Amino acid sequence: MTPEGRVKRKAIAELQKLGMYIFFPATGGFGRSGIPDIVCCYKGKFIGIECKAHGKKPTALQQSNLEEIVHNGGIAIVVDETSVSNLKQIIEETQI
Repeated sequence: MTPEGRVKRKAIAELQKLGMYIFFPATGGFGRSGIPDIVCCYKGKFIGIECKAHGKKPTALQQSNLEEIVHNGGIAIVVDETSVSNLKQIIEETQI
């Protein structure tokens, strides 16, 4: 499994503990490119989570999508191996 795959797996486990609605968008063919790896809803908030290997940054298109989520009142998060364990805290601190 790739480092990014491990981050995704850990993120999913953390989100499931919170009882979130979780969705994994398909981006090939008919999907929209740049969508976060994980889309979820928690306590009425739309959340997009981009999972990256340590030291990697979102592409320009991914960053644009994350910014669009925030602009529309959602929460956009980028996690890697160093931050994925704190996902619950990050989400709760970001909730309005």
